[in-house]
Amino acid sequence: MGGKVLFTASTYSHIVNFHLPYLRKFQEEGWTVHAACGGRSMPIPDVERVIELPFEKSMRSPNNFKAVLLLRDEIRRGGYDLIVTHTSLAAFFTRLALGGLEERPQVANMVHGYLFDDETPWLKRSLLLGAEQWMAGKTDMVLTMNRWDYETAKKYRLGHKVVNIPGVGVDFSRFDRVSPDCWEKLRKKWGVQEDAFVLIYAAELSARKSQSVVIRAMEYLPERVWLILAGEGALREECQELARKLGLEDRVLFPGQVRDIPAWYAMADAAVSASRSEGLPFNIMEAMYAGLPVIASQVKGHTDLVEDGVTGLLYPYGDERACAEQLLRLTASERLRRELSRNARENVERYGLERVLPVVWARYDALVERETTKIEI
Repeated sequence: MGGKVLFTASTYSHIVNFHLPYLRKFQEEGWTVHAACGGRSMPIPDVERVIELPFEKSMRSPNNFKAVLLLRDEIRRGGYDLIVTHTSLAAFFTRLALGGLEERPQVANMVHGYLFDDETPWLKRSLLLGAEQWMAGKTDMVLTMNRWDYETAKKYRLGHKVVNIPGVGVDFSRFDRVSPDCWEKLRKKWGVQEDAFVLIYAAELSARKSQSVVIRAMEYLPERVWLILAGEGALREECQELARKLGLEDRVLFPGQVRDIPAWYAMADAAVSASRSEGLPFNIMEAMYAGLPVIASQVKGHTDLVEDGVTGLLYPYGDERACAEQLLRLTASERLRRELSRNARENVERYGLERVLPVVWARYDALVERETTKIEI
């Protein structure tokens, strides 16, 4: 039986990139679907109404509290049966907006990676964990994607019910439709040598993604190794300047945001990541499905996907020398590359959208079977 659902996120792009299959599923099941987002607006298919919110990255921005007031008014008038909230910032302020309501919808907080872990400085960790504990009473279900987040949410009771899910599911089908000669065309277009060993890191250029670690690792690698940093972000110019400073500008490419990622993976020999933390990263899962051996920082999210020496290679976060050593191992052994590639492809198929969507939908379905929770003022 249908109802009315509100999806919230810090940006439109997050909803568009990760949740369209779920919006479509809700509509197919007879639900009315709304979305409330910040950032640059864009069309969202299968959404009847989009609510623009003035979210900003700084938690203390006055605009975020304006967003709370807007959301509170929309929720009070909206008659929603379910709110599904995503991204740390939007999840916090969405739940904050529920304060003062006599009745509220059921709330599912999908955690795409808590922005803290055991290595986070004490003050930052205390603030971020404290914010989640504060909102726990307004969280009917927490959906986590990796072991560390799940164990943390259980330990600190960050919701009435905590469930670990295998991500949101990746549509791998587009990787099965790659043109056989696309990699040759891309290499020619970007001036990549025929015998080059190409690494690709597809991610936002940001402090958390730590592209500088991989750029510095390039200093220790042979000249035939090239690096593609696909994506946009606040640190693009800083990364480009670092590559120039190290004399690597000819071997480190910045193609920007690329649409046909399967073609770019087809031209690469391996995928690399230097991220500080993750939920369950699409870029790693897509690379594994595409048959690329993966070298990644040993952090939560990565370790849920990559078993060192079996489905990929891991190195300590922030250690460019260790990253370079693992990359040298990979470039030196075709046999190792084949083994990692084969094992990765076999292991990552369970994260396909067609397997994961029914699992996540069952959690939403179970949640809305409850009656609307009444909140004491």
